[in-house]
Formats: sequence, structure tokens, C-alpha cells
Amino acid sequence: MKKSKLQFLLYHIAFVFFVLTMSMFTIQSCEPDDNVETDDCDTCIIVRKPNIYLFPQENLNLEVFLEFPQGGKVIYSIPDYQNGWSIFVDTLGIIDNSFKYLFYESKLPDVWQYKKGWIVRREELTSFFNNNLMEYGFGEKEITDFTEYWIPRLNDYKFYEIYPQEKQIIDEVIKLHIFKEPDNILRLFYALKGSNDYKSNIESQKINNTFERKGFYVTEWGVILK
Repeated sequence: MKKSKLQFLLYHIAFVFFVLTMSMFTIQSCEPDDNVETDDCDTCIIVRKPNIYLFPQENLNLEVFLEFPQGGKVIYSIPDYQNGWSIFVDTLGIIDNSFKYLFYESKLPDVWQYKKGWIVRREELTSFFNNNLMEYGFGEKEITDFTEYWIPRLNDYKFYEIYPQEKQIIDEVIKLHIFKEPDNILRLFYALKGSNDYKSNIESQKINNTFERKGFYVTEWGVILK
């Protein structure tokens, strides 16, 4: 058996063991309110349209799995998530010869940070996100995907409070497991609050970008609308 096939088999076995282990714990659903028969809960929030971009140095078969340590679940995905993604990715980042990224939305407790960030006028959102995403380390196509989708949807308020959720925060809420393990991972969600009044009490967030687009690297962005 060739080395690459053996490595993939080992990754696959490890992934299956991981999925079976995680299925023993009730971590994939938000706890519903008492006396409510649906799976909804008032304290849960939806992380909208996270896109996961994969950039391997060689064509790879990969297993990708999401874990919700504080409770949560995937509510929509493309391609279909089920109990994880089992995919083929080429060196251009194309998944299963069809997709530019893994797309999912999840419902989980609202435990994000709303202290540090920025407040931006509606008409300045495009330039803000172009510059901000670039500062964090996102590439041109990831930035274009973000602005083309989100800017037309952010037009209800004069100002938007923007609270970045960086990788260390996201990892506490949604763990991203990839077999084979990437060399570098960039994760960033924005929590957005619309307002018609300018607020000056938001503590400005400093960006300390240490992400490198080298080796097998992965990027992910998403949005939380408040």
C-alpha cells in the first residue's frame, strides 16, 4: 500500500473513532427552555454562513468534523454535513470538484464577546471589511465572497457595531477538527449589532495577525447578527 493511501486510512480510522466517541456525549444540541417541546431555546443564537476554505499543497481526501463543547448543532450545510464531511480537495481549494468552501450554519448559546470592536457607518462597511479582513490575513477571493454576500444585507441601520470573534474564542464554542491537520488556521466571526445612534464606548480591538498562508492552510469567516 502506498504511503499516501496508508496515511488516509489512518486518518479515516482516527476520524471514525473520534465521531463515535463524541456521539456518546450530548453536546450537539442547545438545551431547550423548560416545558418547551421543540428544540429551540431563547438563549441560543445562529452563526450565519461560516465558510471554510481549504488550501492543501497536494490533492487530499479529508475528514472534517465540528464539535460544540458548550452545546450547539449544525442546522444547515452545503455539502451535507450529517456527522461530518468526507471530502476530496485539490490544490486550488476546490472541494469534490464542485465547491469553493464548506458552508454551514449552527445554532448555539450566545457566549460571544461584545466588549471590543468597532462602530462603522453603513456607507463605509465595504471599505472597512475589505481592509479588516485583509489585516487578519484573508485572501482576495475570501474577502470578495464576504462583501458580495453581506454588504447588500446590512442596510437597515445607520451604524453597525462590529465585534470580532477571533480563533481562540471560536475554538471554545465550535472546535474545527480536520484530518489531516493543517499547518495554519485562520478563523474569524463578526458579531454585528445595528444602531441608528453613534456609540463611543466600544473598546477598540487591536489586530495581532500571526496567520501565515503557508503549507496546508485553512481560513474561515462567519457572521452573528444581533
